Amino acid sequence: MTDIETSSAAPAPANTRCGVVAVLGAPNAGKSTLVNALVGQKVAITSPKAQTTRARMLGIALHELAGVPTQMILVDTPGIFAPKRRLDRAMVSAAWEGAEAADAVLLMVDPIKQRRHELEPLLETLAGRPERKILVLNKVDRAKKEPLLALAQDLAAKVDFAEIFFISALNGDGVAELKDHIAGMMPLAEWMYPEDQVSDASERLLATEITREQLYQQLHEELPYDSAVRPERYEVRPDGSIEIHQQIVVTRDNQRAIVLGKGGSKIKAIGAAARAELMEVLGTKVHLFLHVKVLENWAEDKEVFEEIGLDWVR
Repeated sequence: MTDIETSSAAPAPANTRCGVVAVLGAPNAGKSTLVNALVGQKVAITSPKAQTTRARMLGIALHELAGVPTQMILVDTPGIFAPKRRLDRAMVSAAWEGAEAADAVLLMVDPIKQRRHELEPLLETLAGRPERKILVLNKVDRAKKEPLLALAQDLAAKVDFAEIFFISALNGDGVAELKDHIAGMMPLAEWMYPEDQVSDASERLLATEITREQLYQQLHEELPYDSAVRPERYEVRPDGSIEIHQQIVVTRDNQRAIVLGKGGSKIKAIGAAARAELMEVLGTKVHLFLHVKVLENWAEDKEVFEEIGLDWVR
């Protein structure tokens, strides 16, 4: 029968492009800001505090280039630095895992705060990797031209970059051109995710990240880096609104007092700001309940690691 005979024919080539791009760099280079800009909406939290990104998260960007619809899976990785603690090792491990099987690796560099002690080992490792590599110098709206060009020349002498881009992830300068180039590097393939999906993060995990971002934004240097937000409950109420319970974990009693604020004023402000953003992201009313717990050695707790999206690394 003719219909059965045709089943052995080779599949038609895909009329779409799809690929994976790992976004690497030293802490605070602007990786999450760029991923958000390429996706066109917020999928990763940002903060002036270094090492804000902890777990490896995917942002899914769509683009049409020369009539070919393209899906780019952007792996927003933690900043790569010299790990000292278990939490540090888990984050660096997550970053390098994000580069595995990538169709392209994008190295993002802050030309103002170059963090050469972290950048140089990263360049040495990248030089020996087989993936196609793009150098992206960020914050060009604030950098001086001549030192910027000298830096680009210096980095290009150490790694075989296929292309160099000068951008500002924050104000969008050069981002459209970078997006065009990345799309052109993606192989012909079927899309990995539905058209309307912008991230692989569950709403439960995204909710904890949004609260953690508010912790950093509202407390700045008052709260040390070693804090976390744990998901406890995430339920849809009969009226369609969402009830979220989260635990803010700190390591000392004085940090708990900082998060609470006088008369509970600070945690109320953090909750109000996080709730407003969650309602915008989730498109429904949100009831957010926060409480603070002192857990001195949370960064050695396997359960906490798994809850915040990190693998347990010895």
